[in-house]
Amino acid sequence: MSDTITLTYTVSNEDFTRAGEASSDVKSRLKQMNVDPAVIRKVSIAMYEGEINMVIHAEGGTITVEISSDQITMTLADKGPGIADIDKAMQAGYSTAPDNVRSLGFGAGMGLPNMKKYTDDMQITTKLGVGTTVVMKVYL
Repeated sequence: MSDTITLTYTVSNEDFTRAGEASSDVKSRLKQMNVDPAVIRKVSIAMYEGEINMVIHAEGGTITVEISSDQITMTLADKGPGIADIDKAMQAGYSTAPDNVRSLGFGAGMGLPNMKKYTDDMQITTKLGVGTTVVMKVYL
């Protein structure tokens, strides 16, 4: 693959019906491109977790996926409350999801830990009251 392919998705807050559509689309495209199934699994899990976090915690945002010959970069940028304590948010089981979201089976506090686990590099930039940007990379 010589050219970079860029895909962009809009994520709406509290839209659990469409949550996961972006990660599913990327998974399908990577399969069509004959990307290693282990890489597809990593990208799919990390992206789904991020997408769900945007649906739960943010007021919407965008996901941009860049697929190049040596890596897949996923940039998730939301408008929302930001993350008050990134270290705490990275702890498995820590969650600020409201009870109504937990009753749907989401908000177990594994989103950010799984995003980090299934990527080769992850950077979080956040500003309280403005939003959060997460950049994740999976190397090919």
